[in-house]
Amino acid sequence: MTSQSAAPLRSRLVEQAASDLEENRRQQQELAERLTVLKQEEALLSDILSLAQRYKGFADPSRLPEQLQDEPVVAKAKRASSEATARRSASVRTAPAGDAAKAGAKGKSRRPLLGDLLLELLGKHDGPRLAKELRDELLEKYPDRNPTPQVVRNTLESLVAKGRIQRHKQQRSVMYTVVKSRVAA
Repeated sequence: MTSQSAAPLRSRLVEQAASDLEENRRQQQELAERLTVLKQEEALLSDILSLAQRYKGFADPSRLPEQLQDEPVVAKAKRASSEATARRSASVRTAPAGDAAKAGAKGKSRRPLLGDLLLELLGKHDGPRLAKELRDELLEKYPDRNPTPQVVRNTLESLVAKGRIQRHKQQRSVMYTVVKSRVAA
């Protein structure tokens, strides 16, 4: 082999080695990120286990501390993890959190539904009321509830669909009244 033919071979080997080194470093970086994610998930699972052991005597979820009832543990993990972590492990964490949220909602009967509150407020008035007026009244009477105007309108429209309230249009305004029961009439 001559020095002229060895030069291209050497340059190809150097290029290949440089490329392989770059790929190796990229894979190390990915593995380091994955390891960080796994350590965060391990910490989360350890917290869940310690909480479960601390509160294993509580059969009734209404007896749990307020934060544990309202805020799923998953929310803490999502805040702590990076955006890439959330994308990678979202499928792992969302299913159990959804089940836990449903179970918590079933056990919680302290807060009345928004529709029931709106029906109660509407029932106190003889004439039709605007959604904005009902929302303002709701915020005044129940300061812990803060639904958006759109949520109030959607809830009122669902009550209309169920036949529990009536919608009245006056020019460009939409007003609502409670349907009087036929038995009382």
